[in-house]
Amino acid sequence: MDAELVDQAQEQNAVSASSAIPRPWVLLLAAGRGSRMAAATGGTFKQFLVWKDAPLYWHSARTFSRSGVVAGIVFVFPPDALTRCEDEVRALDARHPLGLPWKAAGGGAERDDSVRNGLAALPQTVRHVLIHDAARPFMSARLVHAVCTSLAHGAVAVVPALPVTDTIKMVEGDQVLSTLPRHRLVAVQTPQGFARAELEAAHAARVAEWARGQGQPVTDDAMLMETAGHRVQVVAGEKTNCKITTVEDMALLSPPSSLLPRTGMGYDVHRYAPDAEAPKARPMKLGGVVIDKAPAVLAHSDGDVLLHALCDALLGCACLGDIGEHFPDADARFDNISSAILLDQVLTRVKRAGLRLCHADMTLVAQKPRLAAYKDAIRSNVARLLQLPPEAVNIKATTEERLGFTGREEGIKAYAVVSALYSPPAAADAGDSHVC
Repeated sequence: MDAELVDQAQEQNAVSASSAIPRPWVLLLAAGRGSRMAAATGGTFKQFLVWKDAPLYWHSARTFSRSGVVAGIVFVFPPDALTRCEDEVRALDARHPLGLPWKAAGGGAERDDSVRNGLAALPQTVRHVLIHDAARPFMSARLVHAVCTSLAHGAVAVVPALPVTDTIKMVEGDQVLSTLPRHRLVAVQTPQGFARAELEAAHAARVAEWARGQGQPVTDDAMLMETAGHRVQVVAGEKTNCKITTVEDMALLSPPSSLLPRTGMGYDVHRYAPDAEAPKARPMKLGGVVIDKAPAVLAHSDGDVLLHALCDALLGCACLGDIGEHFPDADARFDNISSAILLDQVLTRVKRAGLRLCHADMTLVAQKPRLAAYKDAIRSNVARLLQLPPEAVNIKATTEERLGFTGREEGIKAYAVVSALYSPPAAADAGDSHVC
């Protein structure tokens, strides 16, 4: 049923368990000039096109943030706009916090130069780096996990790729010279992952080659690593990870032609454990935030009652059943699994169903612990997980005046209501699903 979910859980565990390998930083390349689209955009570089109330590059930054497996981001911007872009990132981060440290660097005349400038801006302790094109705003957190997992397992260079479905021919002018073996061809995407030391050495060698007049053009950093003799690992790419390159690609940013409102409601409850050592006792987490000095809860997963209610609300909104159908508590694969992983899987299914989430309202009900001090942190983290602005997420906490099981301090419960816009399948295919 959920091989995708199990793979994601294993990827997260592999990255987090590799304590000897610190999490990578990201170079988010947003310094290109996009001359092919200049006329259609009125001169605005494609990475700065506004989509869903934010520039394209910011959508990639938020996905990296939500992945939970990167340590920071270096934004590489056009050098003549660096100050303005830094101010823009600062404002965006204030409105929709990344929860990650970030830096900004000026790009260069060529892509190679931009990468080198970004590498120079990394903290000295960074050992691995992901490089991503800002014009690919539809990448998923799962793809980030896959690349980071390969790095954690010892790969020096990693690229996501898709099999080529068209027949590819080599031509000269208007004549076909040969037909290439399609079964051996792939289309490569970003983010690409690298061991920093080896990548910097490959760039230094390339600079030296150009100085001797022997430099050859390369199209990405993986090609640079190939020419340096390094093995490049391939992981599965995503059809939805499209790049905005031509005027025709801008249709992917257009809103669906028809949107219908949807609402979903979710509810969940967990009993308190008699003590923290009881079987299946989990430390209390609400919205992914650990609650200090709170009773442990009994659960098969990590017991985040708020995220479970939110998952049910989302599934209800998409008419996809309930959380128990998708992630049964009798399945050992989900033992103590992070509810954030479950939520990410639910969000993927909701998006595939043609829904665009707009708003979430949640209520926690408990006699203890007191939750007022945690509300802002919970709201901020849930907004990050849902990829919504904080102003589109609301969290409330109340008691039941010592009535019922919560009043007797026997457990905690949560309600969630979400609102979304539904695109009928034909409209979804042309718009928010981003399938090329």
